[in-house]
Amino acid sequence: MNPRYFFASLTRISDLPEVSFSVERLPRRAWGTGDYVVGEVGLPASSLSRIELSTGRMVEVAEGDLVVGALGVRYATLEAVGGWQNVGNDGRMEALTGAGIFGKSTSRSAMLPSLLSLAYKGHVLVGEEKVAMGDYVTPAPGRAFELPVVLLIGTSMSAGKTTTARAVIRLLKGEGLEVIGAKLTGAGRYRDILAMQDAGADHIFDFVDAGLPSTVVPEREYRKTLRNLLSRMASVEADVLVAEIGASPLEPYNGTAAIEEIGPNVRCTVLAASDPYAVTGVTAAFGHNPDLVTGLATSTRAGTELIEKLSGVKAVNVLDRDSLPRLKTTLERTLGLKAAARA
Repeated sequence: MNPRYFFASLTRISDLPEVSFSVERLPRRAWGTGDYVVGEVGLPASSLSRIELSTGRMVEVAEGDLVVGALGVRYATLEAVGGWQNVGNDGRMEALTGAGIFGKSTSRSAMLPSLLSLAYKGHVLVGEEKVAMGDYVTPAPGRAFELPVVLLIGTSMSAGKTTTARAVIRLLKGEGLEVIGAKLTGAGRYRDILAMQDAGADHIFDFVDAGLPSTVVPEREYRKTLRNLLSRMASVEADVLVAEIGASPLEPYNGTAAIEEIGPNVRCTVLAASDPYAVTGVTAAFGHNPDLVTGLATSTRAGTELIEKLSGVKAVNVLDRDSLPRLKTTLERTLGLKAAARA
């Protein structure tokens, strides 16, 4: 009987669920970032014993199940750090994200449950060749990226960037604009850009589409990959890009490189903050003030007032409908929406 595989969402750019493939153990010298591999689920089970499928749906897996994911690296400030380079000769590894980044953790938050334990069964081979995420990426036509950008950055992971992105996209769609939603850096999860699509984005993209499981890769490789992705975005009909930088620009996800690549197109910068005091730290390190602060730090009036006192930047709680006109005014001013409407 043919084995049953769970295909993690990092396989969504491939045709692996529809083609015949074999699984073969390869020597470590043949491993590389983005390689598709198979892991067998071990124990113990935890609340993280779930895999995000290529549809974005989460599924519970059990001991003995086989999961197809990709070798990668994660460097999360609040959860786990690790990568495929840390896997030992015993082949024990973990799912560093629910999307199927496989590697061995080297540091984990005490607040995080045990990661999903996996045993390396082998690389995915189509024909006689191993396959990697990059094998399923078609070079984009060399089109210049010229769209105006609303840039979302954060003081850390889980600061409220995607929540802010949804609010921004809804407001822009209310102005009759064609919107692209994209996540340019981070660790692969499908849910973030699906949330942008649910908010009304006409097109969604992320670095997984460009062949990376996460953006913890050499800067030169990342810039080449991002340029391909931006060229793909330039080929669709759209008026504006809402772009999220995962984690914060100061972490090793190449956030600074991403901002440099799209910098000339950025019209509005929104900082999602986890703490009022973090706003001044990020803005000082980043080099300039955002146009607006959102995120967890704006959950109460006390938070917004402290942000504005410390940084001099306006703060908005995007979950408060009464605050949305302030966000809309900022978008209109920075993107020139009213002027465009009059023209």
